[in-house]
Amino acid sequence: MLFIILIILYNVYSVLYLYSQFINMKITFRYLNIVITSFCLLILTACSKSNSSGNVSRGTGWKLDKDNSFKDQETAPGLVFIEGGTFTKGKVQDDVMRDWNNTPTQQNVMSFYMDETEVTNKMYLEYIKYLKKVYPPEKPEFTGIYESALPDTLVWRGRLSYNEDLVVNYFRHPAYGEFPVVGVNWFQANSYAKWRTDRVNELILEREGFLSNEAREAPLDGEANVFSTETYLRRPELTYGGQIDSLQGKNKKDSISVFASVSDGIILPGYRLPTETEWEYAAQAQSGDREYNNYKGRKKYPWDGEYTRDKDKRGVGDQLANFKNSKGDYGGIAGWSDDGGAITVQTKFHPPNSFGLYGMGGNVAEWVADVYRPIIEDSLSDFNYFRGNVFTKPLRGPDGKITIATDEAEFQILPNGKKFAKTLPGEIKKTAIDKDDTYLRTNFTQSDNRSYRDGDLASSRQFGQNIAEGEEQKKMYNAPENAVKINDQGGLVKEYDTSDYRSTLISDEVRVYKGGSWKDRAYWLDPAQRRFLPQYLATDFIGFRCAMSRVGSNTKSQNKTPKNKRTK
Repeated sequence: MLFIILIILYNVYSVLYLYSQFINMKITFRYLNIVITSFCLLILTACSKSNSSGNVSRGTGWKLDKDNSFKDQETAPGLVFIEGGTFTKGKVQDDVMRDWNNTPTQQNVMSFYMDETEVTNKMYLEYIKYLKKVYPPEKPEFTGIYESALPDTLVWRGRLSYNEDLVVNYFRHPAYGEFPVVGVNWFQANSYAKWRTDRVNELILEREGFLSNEAREAPLDGEANVFSTETYLRRPELTYGGQIDSLQGKNKKDSISVFASVSDGIILPGYRLPTETEWEYAAQAQSGDREYNNYKGRKKYPWDGEYTRDKDKRGVGDQLANFKNSKGDYGGIAGWSDDGGAITVQTKFHPPNSFGLYGMGGNVAEWVADVYRPIIEDSLSDFNYFRGNVFTKPLRGPDGKITIATDEAEFQILPNGKKFAKTLPGEIKKTAIDKDDTYLRTNFTQSDNRSYRDGDLASSRQFGQNIAEGEEQKKMYNAPENAVKINDQGGLVKEYDTSDYRSTLISDEVRVYKGGSWKDRAYWLDPAQRRFLPQYLATDFIGFRCAMSRVGSNTKSQNKTPKNKRTK
């Protein structure tokens, strides 16, 4: 509209100029220019006022306190945007293992973000150094926090292998800085993601003027002087150990603290582990194989083609992933290495897939968020499928206020005897939802949904029938339950499950990991392949990468328009 007005004004200007020249009027060109320019400015001002409705309610017409318009979610450090869509999840190749546990199903995935590479040793070492600085291990109240986050470097040891140099050097030596971190269990991977969320949002709040430049480097006083995103949103006055008033940024007005909220649109969703469905969708990267509303076939590997070697002229014959070629062949012949390494290789060593993600096949397998089950309830959920929901809520004290862990961390003793810091000082305490929270709901009825529909008549024929009154309901997946107890002296007592009726290794405590690794044959490079491991264990071939949910529009493309609208 504005463009049309300017065209009309230009034409009027031209006519007046020619007319003044023709009749030799005393109106000069300069005055005409001033008049037309002023008129244009008047039109522009009027148009801008009519179109600036960001701070005016469309519902009531009232003026809002602030402009709540939102442009687009900021891409957080290290992430790549993955546009969502539909795809066929599940096996592509023959089921040579005879464990048909991933029947092909059609799933739809919302757009999300994923790490460009696996989390590297350098990235994880930054996390470790931060914990040691903020929670000094020598302080009794912080004992165990730093140690619980350390990778298990002993995973490199073998009964008949000499890997002691890897035990000492792989995690900390700068030569391995850009190599994917290993020896990290599922719990540790999630803790890293939460820490990363806090650090990124802390920097954003500093940049936007809600925190001072000194907030991240504030002197530590041993009282959990740390930033937690969730605490900041729910109990901001308790952030930095209750010292946030002195760490306010330029937005502070007249000694009154000003806090950001979700409605400001600057605080990012949390980093997290991707779901199995998200990981498989991102690894397949079928965006380049679409034709109208269909995919042209199914992909065997994260890259195009049926083979593991590059067919491009520049790198013809080179391996496209780091994996075990054959028995006794992890890297190839000296001088002409097949995949660039005997163990892991540095990230970005091999080309990315069409989404721009590196290492989705080979190098290290990766933890995902899902609890392992051999079947998928596609009849119940074909949208953002995920198994492993445990719904919680903030714990409230007698005064009704949300409770913060202030003095000591809350630890969980894992089945292998290791400690895991479940809640750090400065973070919100959580509790399971109760029956009041689920009263008359139809979308969920309990807190722990990991074993949903396991063993009921709808999922297992005749399982669990004829249960006598008072008899414990059988579980479909009854893995051994090895127990760890603490005696009167504070020591750990490890007990083994010696029962003779255990029939499976599957339980609610095992998680899925995806992708092949440097120790796997090519069969496991298929993104659809899935395996499981107890969530408290770590290996020398499993790493992880983070994901982040996308808020707002499902696409970032500028050439897509709403229905029934046309681009100019």
